[in-house]
Parts: sequence; C-alpha cells; structure tokens
Amino acid sequence: MNPALVALNFALVYVLWGSTYLGIQVVVTEHIPPATMGALRFTIAGSILLAVSALTGRKILLPASALFRLGIIGVLLLTCGNVVLGWAEMYIPSGLAALLIATVPLWMALWARFVFRGEQLTAKAIVGLLLGLLGIVVLVWPKLATQSNGESHMWFGSSIVFVSALSWSFGSVLSHQWSPAVETDVFVAAAWQMLIAGLVNTIIAFALGDHHTIVWTQKGVVALIYLIVAGSLIAYTSYIWLLKNVATSKVSTYAYVNPIVAVFLGWLVLGESVDSFVFIGAAVIVASVSLVTTSKVKSN
Repeated sequence: MNPALVALNFALVYVLWGSTYLGIQVVVTEHIPPATMGALRFTIAGSILLAVSALTGRKILLPASALFRLGIIGVLLLTCGNVVLGWAEMYIPSGLAALLIATVPLWMALWARFVFRGEQLTAKAIVGLLLGLLGIVVLVWPKLATQSNGESHMWFGSSIVFVSALSWSFGSVLSHQWSPAVETDVFVAAAWQMLIAGLVNTIIAFALGDHHTIVWTQKGVVALIYLIVAGSLIAYTSYIWLLKNVATSKVSTYAYVNPIVAVFLGWLVLGESVDSFVFIGAAVIVASVSLVTTSKVKSN
C-alpha cells in the first residue's frame, strides 16, 4: 500500500468532512429539510460518480447480491447516519454535533471486536480510543452542562446524534467486512451506495412533505453544492477507499479530527463559541489519533 496515497485520503476525509458539519448547518437553517438535502446530495453525487466510472471503463452493472449489500451500507451511512445528523443540527450547533459524532471510533472498535469477531485491538490502540473519548468529554460536557432547563432541545439534538453515530459506525464496519464479497471498484461501490441512499432519502422526503416547506436561497444552494462536491464526490469516495484498504480502527480516527475543523469553522463563520475546553480537548484528541494510527492491528 502506497503510504502517500493513504495519507492523502486520510487528509481529505479529515479536513473536508470536518467542513461539512458547517455546510449541513447552513443548509438546514436555510430551510432545506434534512431528508431533501440527503436526497439531492446523494442522488446527484451518485449519478455523477457512476457516469464517470462508466466513461472511464469501469464495470458499473453489478449482481443483485452486490447491489443489495451496497444498498444496506448506503442506507446505514447516508440515511440513518447523515440525514439523521442533519435533523440533529436543526437543534444543536454544528461544532457540538461534530464533537458528539466523535464517539464513532469507539463504536466502530466495539462492533468490529465483539459483533464481527474481527480486528483485535492492541493495548496501544485501546488507550488511544479511550483517550479520544476523554477528549470528547472535555469538549462536550461544558456545553451541555451549562444549558438551562428551557433549552432541552440541546439534549434532544444530542441524543439524535448518538443514533447517527451508531448507524454510521455499524455501516462502516459492515462495509469493511463485506468488501471481499462485493468485488467491484471503489468508485462504483461509492456511487451505488449514494444512489440507493439518495432514492431512500427521496422517498422519506416526500413522505414527510418536505416539498411543501423547502425555501431555496443562494446560501443554501451553495452549501448544498459544496456538500455534493467536497463531502460526497471527494471525501466519501476517499472514506470508502480507506475502509477497503485500511483497518477500521485507524479509519475511524477521522471522527476525532473532524470536530476540531468543525468547531473552528463554526467559530469563524457562524460565531459559535470557542473556550479553553476546546483547546484542551483538541490536544487530547490529537494525542489519541497518534496512538491509534501508529498501533498495529491483530487479526483473530
């Protein structure tokens, strides 16, 4: 495996996905409902990626069994994970949502170890994961503890994020486990995942009556385009590539870095507060990522 290629894909996922929390916040606050956002984002991105795959000679017609597996992964990641995150950001700031999503590495490690009986974590990796979780507690607790009783929506939104995190982590580990069974190019796999999830999101959007509440604004459309290009076409494809080629415990560290990017952009663009807990928590998180990414993974 080319170390430079691995590093490039990690960098794309670390930085670009960190910025998508801001993009999602802008889209939903500009009155484009989460399900509609997910329908447009993934249907358009999936169609573009599938067309590019066909034009570059990749085999895009897959057996029904492969499409079924890719569809399950797509719905777990991009409907139950991403769209649910959009709903959460209707109630809580983008930075806080990103901080809570950072529990994903812990869930991925637990799914992989105890459900799929796959990767056996070393002591160094376990310390890294727990250290990352500690960093998240340092970041999140002051924000939740200072909410008044009249701001229960913060707790509600935070609870929804954990549903998103559980679904995303399970889908990610499942993608890694099913990779040998779905023998296809990573771009084609990502395209079908996005297309199938986009279809499911479209059905949900119409069922919820989103078409009656959409408000199209320039800011919302620009943010949506950014999510399609940077979040889906580039970063999501990089993520699927990493899941296919790198241990899930290492891939999951993106969720520790994304909050740092998201909190910074939330402060810079939306004026969300940044305090000393953010800097302390970020330092702990960086240390945890270093431990996990440099640890070895043992197989059972």
